[in-house]
Amino acid sequence: MGTMSKKYIDIMDTTFRDGFQSVFGGRVLMEDFLPAVEEAKKAGVTHFEFGGGARFQSLFFYLNENAFDMMDKFREITGPNANLQTLSRGINTVALDTGSRDIVDLHAKMFKKHGTTTIRNFDALNDVSNLEFSAKCINNHGLNHEVVITVMDLPPGCIGAHDVEFYEKILRQILNSDIKFTSLCFKDASGTAHPKKVYDTIKMARNLLPKDAHIRFHTHESAGISVACYLAALEAGADGIDTAIAPVSGGTSQPDILTMLHATKNSNFNLSDLESSKLMKVKECLADLLKEYYVPREAKRVSPLIPFSPMPGGALTANTQMMRDNNILHKYPEVIAAMREVVEKGGYGTSVTPVSQFYWQQAFSNVMFGKWKKIADGYGRMVLGYFGKTPIAPDPEIVKLASEQLKLEPTKENPLDIADKDERKSINFWKNILKDKKLDTTDENIFIAAACAEKGIEFLEGKTKANVRKNISDDEESNQKKESKSDENVSAYTILLDGESYNVQVAAGSNADIVSTLGKVQVTGIKKTSTEDDAAQTGSGQNVTAPVNGVVFKVMCSNGDKVQPDQTVIVLESMKMEIEVKAGVSGIVNSITVNQGQNVEEGDTILVVS
Repeated sequence: MGTMSKKYIDIMDTTFRDGFQSVFGGRVLMEDFLPAVEEAKKAGVTHFEFGGGARFQSLFFYLNENAFDMMDKFREITGPNANLQTLSRGINTVALDTGSRDIVDLHAKMFKKHGTTTIRNFDALNDVSNLEFSAKCINNHGLNHEVVITVMDLPPGCIGAHDVEFYEKILRQILNSDIKFTSLCFKDASGTAHPKKVYDTIKMARNLLPKDAHIRFHTHESAGISVACYLAALEAGADGIDTAIAPVSGGTSQPDILTMLHATKNSNFNLSDLESSKLMKVKECLADLLKEYYVPREAKRVSPLIPFSPMPGGALTANTQMMRDNNILHKYPEVIAAMREVVEKGGYGTSVTPVSQFYWQQAFSNVMFGKWKKIADGYGRMVLGYFGKTPIAPDPEIVKLASEQLKLEPTKENPLDIADKDERKSINFWKNILKDKKLDTTDENIFIAAACAEKGIEFLEGKTKANVRKNISDDEESNQKKESKSDENVSAYTILLDGESYNVQVAAGSNADIVSTLGKVQVTGIKKTSTEDDAAQTGSGQNVTAPVNGVVFKVMCSNGDKVQPDQTVIVLESMKMEIEVKAGVSGIVNSITVNQGQNVEEGDTILVVS
């Protein structure tokens, strides 16, 4: 059968956005992938996902590169006719927080200027009102608008959303709105929607939309069913699917294009006239370019547990990379397990950024601080309505806790109206900060600052350092030793030293001699830290310690300051969360033992109050 009689299926190559995000947490340098883009062009690829999502912030945060420069170079390589696509989170665009109308419009303007053809535009809550303004901006700036309905499977026992009837309701709302779109995508970021639901959903959309409407399906291999879901989507009438190229395909990423070419062999589908022999050269080029990059083992795994705790492929490795950086990777299984309850009580927003990050942060908080003891800011504001309407009402008790802890009342106000009233989200606010820092107030710099906040400013000031994981052993045991303190390698003791009781942990290989006799512990070779000396000298010094591993984001006091128990003295950053550390006691700041930007571990003394 000749290809002329087959249905043409548009393949978007997600390698250079979602592939990088899903496998490397977005941390791939330009010089290490742009030659592969040239090879992909030679192989006949004309539709690329090349930016947006976490591949905007990650360049500024971790690579010391400008995302707009990357996009310009990508367009230069692919030529004027390629369809270059980005991912946008509706009213959040490429940030985790809501932008003002001015910033949402600036996003579309800048992305058009820097080579974008199409913007895939989604709202994680499937709140259609959150798509209306961003859609208008995308269309006004001459971009193709791909409107999105986000899909997933709920954990077992959860009902009320995320079935075909729910997606039909959302699609009808889109059709009844003023939203204009050139294509429709059903986006399954967690790879949890099963083939039958995918088939029925695409079939439903095919019946509701005009005959020539372009329908796409996007999924991940995380749960091991992506190929089956793509075949179901194609059989139901989808016009396009997303694939990647090894070594950033499969696992937490999209299925490989070579796999899909094989899966559709002798079928009635022509996958963009792509040929396996030409694509092999792209694979070989990319594999060589990325050979020094550390590939996290979890990025290549298919997990049967993902449907129970839906975590998107694009967010999973970004989070595990941060856990590695903070030496808390050993907590990953507990955090994943805690996600189920967080999803269930949060109102069933789709597990896709930023909601997936809210789920993760709340699960992380539940593990690290005790269940619901600390409501994560994003999760709390979501259940309170500050990001729009959740598919079903969140758990009332959680709403109450969020309101109490965040000191915010629940709201039904339009999130864009809330953002417009916040001076910190205005163009003028960031323009003035740039002026104060003696930085150029270009549209690009304003958007970088607005989307990346302090880290964007640090980049523009030339203070960012690249953090790329290369040349790291793939040996799991060796990595674990580097990444965390194994329980079996750490012994805990209560000791009596100079009349004072101390709780200590001694790691294997530490310079300490432990002698135990009849229940008494004698310790030699342990030297007090300077912090302990300070406390001892005051006679009544109280050590304030880090509650989690993280980075010192802000120091909110100075030596000699008088502080109160509930006063924030240090702000840590961990897992994209700002964690406020309170003084805990009344007194005078005796010594501050950390500096801004310093890494700290849970239990480390960060200041002393006397």
